[in-house]
Amino acid sequence: MNKLTISLSPHIHSGDSINRRMWNVVIALLPALAVALWTFGLPALWVTLVSVGSCLLAEWLIARFLLHKPCTLSNGSALITGLLLAFNLPSILPLWMVAIGAIVAIGIGKMSFGGLGCNIWNPALVGRVFLLISFPAAMTTWPTGVSSAFNGFTGASTQSDADTGATLLTHLNSGDVSMADYNVLDMAIGQMNGSLGEVGAFAILIGLAYLLITRTITWHIPVSILASAALFSWAFGGNPVLDLLAGGLMLGAVFMATDYVTSPMTHSGQLLFGFMIGLITIIIRKYGAYPEGVSFAILLMNSFVPLINRYFRPAIFGEKERRQTA
Repeated sequence: MNKLTISLSPHIHSGDSINRRMWNVVIALLPALAVALWTFGLPALWVTLVSVGSCLLAEWLIARFLLHKPCTLSNGSALITGLLLAFNLPSILPLWMVAIGAIVAIGIGKMSFGGLGCNIWNPALVGRVFLLISFPAAMTTWPTGVSSAFNGFTGASTQSDADTGATLLTHLNSGDVSMADYNVLDMAIGQMNGSLGEVGAFAILIGLAYLLITRTITWHIPVSILASAALFSWAFGGNPVLDLLAGGLMLGAVFMATDYVTSPMTHSGQLLFGFMIGLITIIIRKYGAYPEGVSFAILLMNSFVPLINRYFRPAIFGEKERRQTA
């Protein structure tokens, strides 16, 4: 008598893995990194190297001597954290501050929760917000001699005037300047000041296309963030084009809000998640004390992900039929 042997699932392996997806993200970040190096030069390279190196070293030391876990550097997650943290920093930030931010990102934002897959908040944003709160002057000081997409504030970030702290969005909404003062093409290709990842929206979109083609992420979070931000920018009397291209909105929507661990599991939950990030970002930009609100918006919505997952969980296979027969 023949016996049917059934093995445990999964029966078919797709060939996908954590390592493969993480390295896809690294590849997608390369165009934006190239634009940052082209715009800011050697200082941007040093910031990136120190950020990445400090993240790798911090994760190895914590895993080896505190958590007593095998080395996990090969999965690429610490490398991504280092790159994203660097993308959120000015190119002239003192390197010792960069190292501190990296240690906080890995040590507090990631490894204190148990490592990859256990963290509540995006680690790179934890490091960025820590530095912004601890060293606000250094985090809002930009290099001089960089081409500005805004003709009226040479050497100032497109989201923040380094001398007065006034946001360019405020100037635009008050009628002091108009969109004629901005060169949208320059903003798209990286000819403006700001943090490393705030420049080069076109390069970030190339990375987004790669992530979508390789099915590393889906469109739900980035599209809902950008659509929501554009909608509420218009509703609050701002300029959607400026809000989308200026600051870290594009970077946050594509590379940080889409983090697997800190974003909702279902597509409907992701749409709500992205919608709220866009709304909160515009509210902070228009009414808050900080000229940029993307980091705070993402971290705030990271905190609500468990609640979103609870109310937007996928239907259990066979649940509908079970209820009908009950």
